[in-house]
Amino acid sequence: MDLLRFLTAGSVDDGKSTLIGRLLYDSKSILIDHLEAIKQQSRNKEEGELDLALLTDGLRAEREQGITIDVAYKYFSTPKRKFIIADVPGHIQYTRNMVTGASNSELIIILIDARKGVIEQTRRHALIASLLQIPQVVVAINKMDLVDYDEIQFLTIREAFKSLSKGLHFRELNFIPISALDGDNVVSPSVHMPWYLGDPLLEFLEKVNVNSRTELNKPRFPVQYVIRPQSGEHLDYRGYAGKVINGSYRVGDSVVVLPSQRKTKIKSIEKAGKEVMEIEAPESGVLLLEEDLDISRGDMICVLGTEPKLYNEFSGWVCWMDDKPLKPGNRYLLQINSLRVKAKIQSIPFKIDINTYQKLENMELAELNDIIRIEFITSAPLGLDFFDELHANGQGILIDENTYSTVGAFLFSKN
Repeated sequence: MDLLRFLTAGSVDDGKSTLIGRLLYDSKSILIDHLEAIKQQSRNKEEGELDLALLTDGLRAEREQGITIDVAYKYFSTPKRKFIIADVPGHIQYTRNMVTGASNSELIIILIDARKGVIEQTRRHALIASLLQIPQVVVAINKMDLVDYDEIQFLTIREAFKSLSKGLHFRELNFIPISALDGDNVVSPSVHMPWYLGDPLLEFLEKVNVNSRTELNKPRFPVQYVIRPQSGEHLDYRGYAGKVINGSYRVGDSVVVLPSQRKTKIKSIEKAGKEVMEIEAPESGVLLLEEDLDISRGDMICVLGTEPKLYNEFSGWVCWMDDKPLKPGNRYLLQINSLRVKAKIQSIPFKIDINTYQKLENMELAELNDIIRIEFITSAPLGLDFFDELHANGQGILIDENTYSTVGAFLFSKN
């Protein structure tokens, strides 16, 4: 069955958790014992109402504050499709969580409170969705019950979002008026909004076409571990374990190892302890090569003729995630898949003004949640693909050398 990964984003109290709870509840994707527990914990149980937000707000701190402070993943299915949902926080200080949830999503639902319209967090989440090139964007204008299901209010917010999106890069935009609390246009059409002629949200999610981000003509195999038992019958065994992040590999393929650029052929392939003729993304396995090469963790094995370019100096987008400012001259660890190298910040050419989407040039520092363009120089060359051409090998993280905390999310892009 087809699988769709999507996330919900929006400002605090826009109803993300309630919307997901409604999808789970109305699609009958909740276990009976879980449902009974939620009924006991519902704040409105004396009125007989079920607090659907509790289906996703699993942390005690979230329940006490009535907000989401971590990415909550939920799984459900209908007869037509399986779904993985990432419910991301609305507070500005948790923008990094939104980046995490969006990195593997194929669709984003941006919630907007019908009373408030487009606000700063709407612009921030729209920008991140654009940078991450999420193929499908659904703008769910929620709490329509609190504006008397007014069509004019819906159209006004729709035009405001269309206006801000002119500077962004969305493949497709869809707008749905909903009331997550009451279920209007979530699973079933709303009797209160006969003026809306489109599909309810769940029906849209079941039918939407999302193209795969995988490009089979660019096989990529980052080495995670070198296996050398050096004992008994395996005295001369040398295997390279890892996960195929894109494409496929066959016995006999001519390959090149990066960054050394040494060439050889695949002698055999093992998967789950058995020899196979082929392995493909997203499978894990072990490659054995015809020649003994100096290969270590972080090196990448590519099919000859499809390998990416090597870079020592390059630029890319960074969402800064640390309370300590980022400044030119600072040094960090940059990790792409299993490769980790030292990286120096050469300069910050510009950052994006969230309110205007204008470039603020020649920045002297970047602060928490800033979205910035950075020029790097690294201690060793990296084989990188542009994010828009191959997501799996065009994104990574920045790590503080002293604390080993993740301080930034990185995207490699042309501009």
